[in-house]
Amino acid sequence: MKKLIKRYSWIFIILFLVSCSEDPINESGKGTITGTVVSQGDNLPLANVKISTSPVSNTVFTNENGIFTITDVIAGNYSVQAQLDGFLSSFKAANVVVGQTSNVVFELQISTANNRPPPPPTLISPSDNEILQNIEANFLWSVSDPDEDVLTYSLELRNDINNTIEVFEGLTDSSFTFTPLILGAKYFWQVTVDDGINTPVISSVSSFEVIGAPIENRFLFTRIIDGNNVIFSADENGTEFQLTSINVNSFRARRNVAANKIAYLQSNGAQMNIYTMNRDGSNKFKVTSSINPNGFNLNEINFSWPPNSDKIYFPNFDKLYSINTNGQGLQLVYQTTDGSFISEVDVNESLNRIALKTNNQNGYDINIFVINFNGNLIATALEGVEGAASGLNLSFDGQNLLYTYDVSGNQNATYRRLNSRAFIYNIPDDTTTDVSEDKPGGTNDLDVRFSPNEAEIIFVNTSNDGISQKNIWKRILDDTDLRTQLFSNAFMPDWQ
Repeated sequence: MKKLIKRYSWIFIILFLVSCSEDPINESGKGTITGTVVSQGDNLPLANVKISTSPVSNTVFTNENGIFTITDVIAGNYSVQAQLDGFLSSFKAANVVVGQTSNVVFELQISTANNRPPPPPTLISPSDNEILQNIEANFLWSVSDPDEDVLTYSLELRNDINNTIEVFEGLTDSSFTFTPLILGAKYFWQVTVDDGINTPVISSVSSFEVIGAPIENRFLFTRIIDGNNVIFSADENGTEFQLTSINVNSFRARRNVAANKIAYLQSNGAQMNIYTMNRDGSNKFKVTSSINPNGFNLNEINFSWPPNSDKIYFPNFDKLYSINTNGQGLQLVYQTTDGSFISEVDVNESLNRIALKTNNQNGYDINIFVINFNGNLIATALEGVEGAASGLNLSFDGQNLLYTYDVSGNQNATYRRLNSRAFIYNIPDDTTTDVSEDKPGGTNDLDVRFSPNEAEIIFVNTSNDGISQKNIWKRILDDTDLRTQLFSNAFMPDWQ
């Protein structure tokens, strides 16, 4: 019996020792996962890639060579994930065996790998084969990106007159305005769209033509488009042609017949300058620079370009200047003695006469008078009256002075006129004639000018409410019942 007990005791001791020797085997039941991460295509190593597993073990990052190592991973099957900003996440399977190393390789795709390119842009305006009536083109196209990427555009424009190809790049809007176009030219245009990911996509080519230059138009006027004053010319049949861009504020055009050019005012904020251009709107040139036309209200400022003269006369507060049309030769011509502002001027150099309208800083306390180039007074047409006046124009022989005056005498902060009428002042006789007898009640006659033969006058008529549309009319001077509308939604006329 003792022998039997002793034998079983040895068996238990052996089993105990065996069980103790298995504990280190459980502690070493782990393996290692190693791997490399590169970018797909060029196989360049990617650093700082986040490596994690499922089931969860350790999380590590790749080194500068794109290599990673995860140690002490319990044996089993794992899904290894690689994550890096700008790339698509990738998963690889790994079987971890006790005491061994499992290796995986990742080739990461950039995150835009599945991005779809936009379709070719659809060209909307100008429509194919359209004939534009002015020298400004408003381009419009449409495109919709399937992945809603931010799009940029480039527009290519060429014509059949010269070999110039103009490319406008980095456009962020699906519209673009270009000026000046070449009159009589045929243009071809196309748009390229770029989503910043895929190869840029090019539209089809569209074409349009520009009307030939109507250089014989004798009428000039201004019209407001999209908040800016825009200058137009027109013929006797009412056919209009746009001369200046809708993107700049241009107004008060005056044609000089001898020079065959047009002078006008253009403002940029609070600063206004005199420009010249050809009769077709080309070759725009800035005349003034250091001293500019200025006064109590830029819309009430006028200038004069006498026939057969290379000088333009303009007011600057209490001073009258002249400047050569090439921008040189600025000279002070006259300064008011009482500090009043000069708002309007008309000059006849051959007769040594300067007609002026002066006013205070609010546009009132009006004086309309004629002086010679020495500053000596020749005649006074209007003084010591209340109310507003405007529209100064000397006749060809210098004997008559045309202007408008608000006979209501009303003065207000908005410079609204209630009953502005046109008058002709005869200088030799010192007499004034009302030429607005047929004016409808509740309206104003403004911006009056003589016709080329001086048998008619051209002017603006509008409601005295100060907000209604302005229209340009003409009237035969010896017929009090005949006034004819020439242009609608137009003002500041000139007729040469």
